[in-house]
Amino acid sequence: MRGPRGRLVLGVALAVILLGLFFRGMDWEALGRALREAHLLPLLGVSAVTVVVYTVRAWRWGFLLAPLGRVRFIDLFSATYVGFASGLLVPRAQEIIRPWLISRRYPIPLSAGFATVILERLIDLITVLLLFALYLFVLPTPSMEAGGSLMGVIKIGGAVTGAVAVAILGVLLALHTWSDRVLAVLERLLAHAPRWLAAPLGRILRAFSEGLAVLRAPASHLAAIFAQSVLLWLVIGLAFHLNHRAFSLDLPFQTTILLIAFLVVGVAIPTPGMVGGFHAFYLLALHQVYGVDRATAAAAGITAHAFTNLPILVFGLALMGREGLSLGRVAAVADEDTSAPFQEVQP
Repeated sequence: MRGPRGRLVLGVALAVILLGLFFRGMDWEALGRALREAHLLPLLGVSAVTVVVYTVRAWRWGFLLAPLGRVRFIDLFSATYVGFASGLLVPRAQEIIRPWLISRRYPIPLSAGFATVILERLIDLITVLLLFALYLFVLPTPSMEAGGSLMGVIKIGGAVTGAVAVAILGVLLALHTWSDRVLAVLERLLAHAPRWLAAPLGRILRAFSEGLAVLRAPASHLAAIFAQSVLLWLVIGLAFHLNHRAFSLDLPFQTTILLIAFLVVGVAIPTPGMVGGFHAFYLLALHQVYGVDRATAAAAGITAHAFTNLPILVFGLALMGREGLSLGRVAAVADEDTSAPFQEVQP
């Protein structure tokens, strides 16, 4: 089974497996007690901070799109929320829905917009890895219950992932800096392909290269994007810190950096709404690394997932009306673009 429906079936299966691991051996009475005793005010703060998080995401995306054209903030805000809300229903749908919404209102090719989303992901990954390195080697860290082997694996994994991310960023920079040479080589290769494939694919590659224009922006512009990225992830850390306060966990703010590093892995597992992967890795970080009792750590993971996704769904579903969309139309757009960015989706 292929396409979004196949991805959804696979995602549900993965979510069930991960939730099985999450709840395995759970003390249900202790879990219920931890949820009942959680303080509501910090949890409401989690949702309020989440709104700030996605507002900053929209703001930064405008800087990434700036070399392609000026986009009004309200349109960035709307596309961001609708896109991420769609991604909670269809894994990875936000990657195409967001640039598709912008391409309907502005003369920005879908492939170019998609390139900014890919670049955004790389910037996020590099920022998280830099903060993670700061946490491991500079900031004071609390006692960790995990054995040295686990932390050793985490450090090695972070280093390898960072090297891969930097390498990919270098490839994208080369594609844009020497786009004429790279595209000329690719077009010579495409010349041997059927015309119905070569012509549109060539146009898409050029548009994708244009979407990387921000890589050649002035240093001040790039510095602003980096500052926005650091701010974004610190605000995300604040949301998790408030969640910990709701359960009276005595963990300093900087511990959220390690938690975020775990969650980056967890949410990369393509499950609907990040269910399962988010929960399992949240539990792993709090219980295995920081020694928080299993029931409390599980309760914290459940509330963090709920209160960070609720604002996305509320704003996203509300703004679908502004975009003239329905859930069915969103699913259809995702279905049309099962091989993004290798085909253009018409608004």
